[in-house]
Amino acid sequence: MNSSLSRILILTKRNLKEIVRDPLSLIFTIAFPLFMEILFYLIFHDLTTQFEMKYLAPGIVVFSEAFLSLFTGLLIAIDRNTSFLTRLYVSKAKSYEFILSYAISIVPIAFLQSILFFLVGGIIEPTIFSFNMILAILMSIITSLFFIAVGILFGSICSEKSIGGVSSIVIAGQSVLSGMWFPIEGLSEGFITFMKILPFKNATMIIQNTLNGINDSFNDFVLPLLIVLAYTVVLFVVAIIVFRNKMKSK
Repeated sequence: MNSSLSRILILTKRNLKEIVRDPLSLIFTIAFPLFMEILFYLIFHDLTTQFEMKYLAPGIVVFSEAFLSLFTGLLIAIDRNTSFLTRLYVSKAKSYEFILSYAISIVPIAFLQSILFFLVGGIIEPTIFSFNMILAILMSIITSLFFIAVGILFGSICSEKSIGGVSSIVIAGQSVLSGMWFPIEGLSEGFITFMKILPFKNATMIIQNTLNGINDSFNDFVLPLLIVLAYTVVLFVVAIIVFRNKMKSK
C-alpha cells in the first residue's frame, strides 16, 4: 500500500512538472472561459436572468471543466507518443496508479479555475459572495472528476493529433446540453429528459443549486450528484481497463 502510494505521488509530481512546461495550453484553458464569463455578462445580463452572475459563474465553472478533458487527454496522448510511458510500462507501476496520478495532477487546476471564476463573478456581482459559494467551489472538484475521467479515457485511446477533435465533442456537449446558455423550458419534454440523463446538465445543476440554494434536496442535488458520480466511476473504470490493455500490448 505504501509503495503504491509512493509511486502515485512520484508520477503526480512528474505530471505537474509536465503541465508547468506547457503554460500556453494551461493559459488557454483558463483564459478563454474567463473571457466568455465577462463578455457574456456585459452583453446579456440586462436581457435575461440566464446571464446573471449567480447562474453564469457556476455555468462557466463547469464549462471550463469541459476544457480539462482536452487538456488531460493531450497530456496523456503526448506521453504515449514518447518513450516515457514505454519505460514505465516495464516498471512495477499499476494501471490505476497511472490513472490516479494524472487525475490528482489535474484536480488543482480545476480547483483554481473555480476560485478564479467565482471571484471574478463576485467582483462583478458581490451578491454571490456567500458561504454557499465556498460550498459550490468544493462541489466543483467532484464535477471536474467527470471531465478529467473523460480526458484520461480519450488520451488512452486517441493520438495526439486526434484528441482535439474528439474532446471538442465533450466541450460542445457541455455547451449545448447543459442549458447554461438558454432556458430549457421551451424544449420538448423528451429532449429535456434526454438532457437530464446525461452528465452535462446535472453537473451544472449541482454547482448552480449549491450556490443559489436547494429547494428539493433530492431532485435539485442528490439525483444530479448521483448521475454525475455514476458516469465518473464508469469512465474511470473503463479508462483503467483501456490503459491496462495498452500496457500489455506494449
